Formats: sequence, C-alpha cells, structure tokens
Amino acid sequence: MSQPTSDDANSAAVPSVSASASPLEGLRQAVLAAAEDLALAPGGAPGAGSAEGDGQREDAKAHAPSRAAITLERPKRAAFGDYSTNAALLLAPTLGAPPREIAERLGSALQARLASSLERFEVAGPGFVNLFMADSWLTGALAEMLEAGEGYGGGQAPAPERVLVEFVSANPTGPMHVGHARNAAYGDALARMLDLYGHDVQREFYVNDAGSQVRKFGESVQTLARGEQLPEDGYKGDYVAELAARLPDAATMDAAALGQAAVKLMVEGIEVSLAGFRVEGFDRWFFESALHQGDPSPVAHSLAILAEQGHTYEHEGALWLRTTDFGDDKDRVLVRSNGEHTYFASDIAYHQDKRERGFQRQIDVWGADHHGYVLRMKAAYEALGGDPDELELLIMQLVHLMRSGERAQMSKRAGQFVSLEELVSEIGVDAARWYLLARSHDTTVDLDLDLAREQSNENPVYYVQYAHARIASMLARAGGERVSAAIAAVLEEELDPLEPAERALIERLLDFPAELAEAVDRRAPHRIAAYALDLAQGFTAFYRDCRVLGAEPERVESLRIALCVASARTIARCLELLGVSAPEHM
Repeated sequence: MSQPTSDDANSAAVPSVSASASPLEGLRQAVLAAAEDLALAPGGAPGAGSAEGDGQREDAKAHAPSRAAITLERPKRAAFGDYSTNAALLLAPTLGAPPREIAERLGSALQARLASSLERFEVAGPGFVNLFMADSWLTGALAEMLEAGEGYGGGQAPAPERVLVEFVSANPTGPMHVGHARNAAYGDALARMLDLYGHDVQREFYVNDAGSQVRKFGESVQTLARGEQLPEDGYKGDYVAELAARLPDAATMDAAALGQAAVKLMVEGIEVSLAGFRVEGFDRWFFESALHQGDPSPVAHSLAILAEQGHTYEHEGALWLRTTDFGDDKDRVLVRSNGEHTYFASDIAYHQDKRERGFQRQIDVWGADHHGYVLRMKAAYEALGGDPDELELLIMQLVHLMRSGERAQMSKRAGQFVSLEELVSEIGVDAARWYLLARSHDTTVDLDLDLAREQSNENPVYYVQYAHARIASMLARAGGERVSAAIAAVLEEELDPLEPAERALIERLLDFPAELAEAVDRRAPHRIAAYALDLAQGFTAFYRDCRVLGAEPERVESLRIALCVASARTIARCLELLGVSAPEHM
C-alpha cells in the first residue's frame, strides 16, 4: 500500500462546491454518498422499518462527520493516485473500527459505485483512500468540459444573490494613481468572478462631491485662475492648473460651484482612465450630494430610522450614534454641534440606500487608510436593521513600484503620486492588472517594473499569455474542420490509453470550477492568477512530452487537439476574469 508523505499536506484541495455539476464534483458526491452509507449502516443495517433500526440509523447520522470535513484532494505525486480522501479517518470514531479497516470498506463501496470509472483504490498511511481513476473517466471528464464550452465552471452559486460591488470611489479632487489602480483591478476582477459564479452583480462608484473638500478644491482652482500663490493646504499638481484653464469663469465663480464644476471634469477623466484600464462599465455613479437632496433627504431618512430604533442621542449639542452597542470602541458623531453632517452620516445614508434598492450583499472595496472605519460602519449597518455579515468591507493594501531592486522614481506630473496613466505607459494594461492582482488584496504589492516588461518565462503574465498564443497558433494550423472533428471524436469515440502528461493536464483543467468557487468564497482573484500560471505550466509540460499535430494514430491526435481546445478556453477564461488579454499571436 502507498504511504502518504509530507507532500500530502500541501496537496491541491478540492473544496465543496454546490455544482452546476462538474466531473470532479460528481466524484466528490460519490465519496460523500459512500461515506454516508457506511455511517448509517456500520455493521449492516438492522431490520428494515424496525424501531431499533431507525433509532440506530438516526444515532449514527447524528455522530457522522460533516460533509464539509470530508476532503477530496489531488496529491502532488502521481504515485499516490489521482485523488485522495480522509473520509475513513473521520468515520472511524463513529463506526468504532480501525481507520484502515474503514478505508478498505469505503474503497470497496466506491468501487461498486464508480464501477469501471475507478481503476483501483489503495489504503495509505493511517487510513487515507487513494483513488486511481480510469482513463475512460478522465476522457469522459474532458468531453464534459468541451460540451460545457465557454460556460465551463460557471453558474455554481448555491444561493445566487443580488450583489453590489462598490469600488475605486477615488476622491474626485485628484487623478487616478497607482493605489486606485489596484483597487480598480481588484474590484473589477471580483465582480467578474461573482458574475461567472452565478450572482446578479452590479458595480458602483461613489463620488465624494459634497462637503468642505469640494469648496477647498474650488478655491485652489480659483487661486490658480487668478494667478495667485496656492496656500500650503491647497490642492497642488499640474492638473489643478489645467482645470483652471479649462473652466472659463474660474476666476470669478463661487468657490463651491467651481468645486462642483471641477469635480465633474475630474469624474470625466476618471471614467476615461478606468475604461483605458479595461475596467468594465459601472452600473451607476452615485454622487454623495444626492444624499443631501429631497425632503426628506436620504441622510435625514436614515437618521430618522436610527432615532426611531433608539440608537441616537444628543450630547453637547451634537447628535451621536451608539455604535458601542454593536461592538465599536466608542460612539460616533452624526451631526456636529454647528449642524453639519459628518461623512459618517453620509456613509450610513448611502448604505441604507443600497439596502432599500434590494441588494442582498454589499461589498465595499476600500483603501489602506480605512482600517479604523470598518467597525463603526458595521455597527451602523446593524443599527439600521441590517445583518452585518451582509456588508463586506475589504481593505486594499499599498503598492510599491520597484526598479532594479529599489523604489522606482517615476515622474510625478500630477502631484505627489504616480498616476494610473504613467503606470500603464510604463508596463501596459495586461502587466499592470496581472501584477496588481497576483497577490492577496490584504498584502502589500512590490511591483517589479523591470520584470513586468520582460518577455521571458520569468514573467508570469507573459508566460501565461504565450501559452495561450501557442495553442491558438497550433489550432489555426490544424484548421477549423480538423478541430471540430477532434472534439467530436472525444465526445463519441473510444480513445487510446492516456499518457501521464495528458492525465495531468486533464486533472489541472478539472480543478477550474473548484478554484473559481474558492476564489469567489475568499474574495481572492489572486487564486485565479495562480491557477492560470499552474495551468500554463501543465500545458507546457504536455506540449513538451506529447506531439499534437501529426500524432498517430489519428484518434490520439484528436484527443490532443481537444485537450488544446479545453486548455485555451480555460486559460482565456482565467485571463478574462483578471481583465488581461488572451492574445492569439505574440
């Protein structure tokens, strides 16, 4: 019997997904069903319909391991099988027998369920069951992938929700910079993933166009329009002077009105920047000023709700919210003693507005300086009557640009920051989006500008794109008629035994639905980037070991062409989720 090694601890996990059934999910369900049968009939089921039998079955069911605890993993070493499960280890306490004995019984039950799809099983270590799948199961799984087409891996959401992703929401008193770029790439990729997974997703940009900052912005534009010196706390940068030149009455307008006009131009520029960065269009640009309009205004409406529920009080002339009742470290001011609303009051009204628009889940993607805001916003959401778990506040971390191992000193035409346009000009949209998404949003990114420009296997985005281009070139040489015939052959014919590289590539492709499910669950686009790189490496190994065009006999060539089609589709889908192009020529 094969023994597990330390490598098993790092094996590729196959999480539970509510499928739109994929072949791998079908295998997982077979494991779960076999385990449940063993749990409910530990020594052979008692007499059918007897009270004793029913009682024993209910007791066994109550003590059976949870379905979520039972894993199906792909070991890193082919010698340990295609998949391995810990089900027998979890069943042993319930059944009162040694785990290896339970593993033998579980393996036999799976052999009966899966029939010819399971070539054999082995009991390993303390009680793992290693499954060696038949070639026919793998080629059948490939056929299912091909039949699913562009929809492969999608539509898995067990309970689809109306989701609003609010992201970027850059302050409109300045241009888009590198930090905004990371927020934009992340929010856009997350929305794409949620949409493919099966949720009803909308995107929103919240424009801070109200308050003292807008007046100050207008004052800065006006100062330059008059040819005067900006104060120390004024808005600086060439873009402010450009606004002064573009607004004909800037020297004489009311400062607040001028600020609004300047913000409008800035928002137009932000729209252009985001479109150039391949961010899909926002369903709505929500302006903060709208929260203070109407009778009652959304702000007044939200404050009334909080008052009716007894969560506000007055102290020293100000209106406070008892956020400490909901876990915050101190209460928060909503209306200052001079009658001005705080930004917090506006944010509360905005989230109430989203609730009343019927969104079941709100996801806010915030900048690194918002950590201290999370607890109070969750508290306010609960005070409004919402479930705080429905409000997800995701904090992005900082981006450091590196060149030759040092912090990059790029031009700062727009003020004391590197603009989005400067970043794209330096390394391009594809590399910028890849490198901003390739690490978890809650970790700092050191973006290596030299590596991002490199056209070599050391550059992961180039490597993945090149794999797609190589496949596209190969399929173009084969011709559309031959490719169609190859796909039909996989769907209809009995094929030859698989080579190890073919098996490995099919198994990598089978991982995509579960990888998408895990990436969505963890709000982790970087998992898609990691999977795309792993898949590209798997294809490269397959291409090295297996001749495709010209392989004999013809049915072998058909299988390999079909594998290329499935690989190209899945790589392209991963790149699309990241907002990165999938070129056909490089």
